[in-house]
Amino acid sequence: MPNQKIPQDVLTIREMCEAFDVTPRTLRFYESKELLFPIRDGQRRLFTRRDRGRLKLILRGKRFGFALEEIRQLLDLYDRGDQQEEQLKRTYDIARERLAQMVRQRDELNEAITELQSQLEWGAEMIASFRRPAAE
Repeated sequence: MPNQKIPQDVLTIREMCEAFDVTPRTLRFYESKELLFPIRDGQRRLFTRRDRGRLKLILRGKRFGFALEEIRQLLDLYDRGDQQEEQLKRTYDIARERLAQMVRQRDELNEAITELQSQLEWGAEMIASFRRPAAE
């Protein structure tokens, strides 16, 4: 944007990548999905404090397994400026649903681990039995 005043505390794409341990491709992807809105200065992308806060929330949401659309909805609620009450309630609901899903996945994984351990013990016994001489 020509004649746009650029804030003092912006970060370049390289600085954002270093600060958040992400790739330029990741930042461009989030920009294309309209999750981040860097200032364009010619070919450069400059990220404001707001972009940094949004990226922090995006990465946290991804780590917790939220879908990008869920993250976008939550960020959009934040932008409404209703003292964040609606965003907090929605985030709380989504987080509870996600936690329940993660607990179910953990329980299923624990069950699969127990079953696989049992199968491995059986397999080890079978292998050991092949090595023992047959009783006559």
